[in-house]
Amino acid sequence: MSRILHDDSLSLLTRGYGFGAHIWDRVGAGARSAPLRLLGREALLVRGADGVALFYDENRVARHGAMPAFVQETLFGHGSVHSLDGAEHRHRKSAFVDVAYADEQAARLDPLLEEEWQSELVDWIAGGERSAYDAAVGALGRAGMRWAGLPGTRAARTRWAARLAQVVDGFGAPYSPAFLLAVANRAWSDRHAQRLIEAARSGRLHPADGTALDVWAHHRDENGELLPARLAGVELQNCIRPLIAVARFVAFAAKELHDRPEWRARIAAETAERGTLLGGPLATAFAQEIRRTAPFVPVLPAWALEDIELDGRRVPEGGRVVLDILGTDLDERSWERSREFDPERFVGVDDYEALEAFVPQGGGSVPEGHRCPGEKLAISSLAAAVAVLSDERVTVLGRGLEVNRRRLPTKPASGGQVRSTAASAPSRCPIH
Repeated sequence: MSRILHDDSLSLLTRGYGFGAHIWDRVGAGARSAPLRLLGREALLVRGADGVALFYDENRVARHGAMPAFVQETLFGHGSVHSLDGAEHRHRKSAFVDVAYADEQAARLDPLLEEEWQSELVDWIAGGERSAYDAAVGALGRAGMRWAGLPGTRAARTRWAARLAQVVDGFGAPYSPAFLLAVANRAWSDRHAQRLIEAARSGRLHPADGTALDVWAHHRDENGELLPARLAGVELQNCIRPLIAVARFVAFAAKELHDRPEWRARIAAETAERGTLLGGPLATAFAQEIRRTAPFVPVLPAWALEDIELDGRRVPEGGRVVLDILGTDLDERSWERSREFDPERFVGVDDYEALEAFVPQGGGSVPEGHRCPGEKLAISSLAAAVAVLSDERVTVLGRGLEVNRRRLPTKPASGGQVRSTAASAPSRCPIH
């Protein structure tokens, strides 16, 4: 009974993004590790560059089976690359690297992002009332599906994007109706993606070479066998769903831009001078600071393959090693003024992968480890959104920007309400 009472699993569900700070309070400021219990097992919470190096050392730590089943099955899908280790992981991961990490693949997405975000901007200027979050789900979903070689009308792509966004929204709340809806949308998406894979294999669809649909339809495992169509469809979704999940960052961008009009003005001037929504250094720095301060999840779990010690605290073989994502991205040892929102810290920083304590989408090596290969796509997508939201013809309203830090994942409550500047300007007539 005492073990149940001292288990920290419920605290993770109820404290959300405050979980890490709650655990660190037990061991004092500056600690790199803290003991806890999760799901009945001994665990060690780690943070900072040392914690990142430990967590991504495949000789000491394994990911397979560490993620709670309700998260793995709902968010990532059964049998996905996220649950693999060793040679099997590296082989499967190589396909993701080819699809999403290569510079030419990122460049292929750029014009689609420009087109879709320009469409959302035009709609806002004309009086549209979609939130920044909802607009991002549509724009990033449509751009990502076109980039992946998926067929469908604009409306069909928008509808599927909304389903995938809801999967992301509901996976972390197993006690709520949102989770049941996420399970249903996951099942629908798996069936739909499987049909696309089967159509590409049979010749009924002809995706362009190198697109995600082409790669996963023809990907073979390390034994030379085609992946089962359903699993190939799962990995196809893992190329586009993370892009749609960037919509949560976009909602935070709306909030931070509302609170920092000086940055909106600087980014608007930069965008006008460049003549494109893409690649602005200031917009990109702002996007990186959003990713640092508002990571998607607070922690990530793995298994200890041996007895592990860090900073004088141990976890036995078979226990959990838990990386504090938020605690690392806000680590006072790694960042000056770590709790301040300051995009200037990323101005001129091109090699973000070299920042050992910057892990909003995982750490370690992209080709060899578990770091997300889609970070380039996420950064360019978010930076384009920052440029759009800084346009002087639109404004972000101040209401509904509060954030529930207990919910996983979270975002500003309203998603960031965006309106035409002309429509939101006060009438000169006090009556009308």
